[in-house]
Amino acid sequence: MIQTQDIERPPKGLIESLSDISSATAAGELHRLGIRDPYILGPVSRLQGRSVVGPALTLQFMPKREDLQGSDEHQEPEQQLHRHALYHTQPGDIVVVDARADMSSGVFGDMMLTYFSGRGGAGVVVDGCVRDYPRVKKLGLGLWTRGVTPNFHTQTNIFPFAVNVPIACGNTLVMPGDILVADDDGAVVVPIKLAPELIKEATEHARWEDFSRQKLLEGGDLRKYYPLTDAGRGEYEAWREEQEDGAG
Repeated sequence: MIQTQDIERPPKGLIESLSDISSATAAGELHRLGIRDPYILGPVSRLQGRSVVGPALTLQFMPKREDLQGSDEHQEPEQQLHRHALYHTQPGDIVVVDARADMSSGVFGDMMLTYFSGRGGAGVVVDGCVRDYPRVKKLGLGLWTRGVTPNFHTQTNIFPFAVNVPIACGNTLVMPGDILVADDDGAVVVPIKLAPELIKEATEHARWEDFSRQKLLEGGDLRKYYPLTDAGRGEYEAWREEQEDGAG
């Protein structure tokens, strides 16, 4: 029997607090917190307007070697390790796959992702492809891939090797349980230990950007309001106080 391990999920409060933070804001603030580039390069949004935040279930593919991957896995489905990745699904999870940027291998298809959706999965990030796209896109999942293909994975040169291990998705390290923030700009990896500071900094960042955006729409000086300078800081503080008084 194939043995895989579950992930340690972050507190739900962290996930909820990140839900209003865009991938662009997350990437920028993580850079300021010391993570040079948390962006998963390669997979792009296949369903515009979708955004998800959740913990990562990870799946690693490797180059196929015949003595390790037999040809009879469809006669014995439980040999298919990518099935085992989905068995761990809890509501809100995101499955993240290092498929080696392979453009001819369909990592998941309609039936696998129907199961994932039925278990409450929120999104799929694949450094590679999925198949059955006409059906998959109707499932309501967030979907970030390099592409789509009619092939299933045994037709090509990679095979599922490990579940819930550290992976390199889009050449970015993803640890099992890391938080993914994904939207139309792409997918960003948030280390759990940095999430509280990210939330704090991103909330303040979003607030002054709202102020600056308003000023720029009114014809304000870009040099003064973006980024917000000391010359505009007093106006911002007064604006923020008005906003807080209005909310109260």
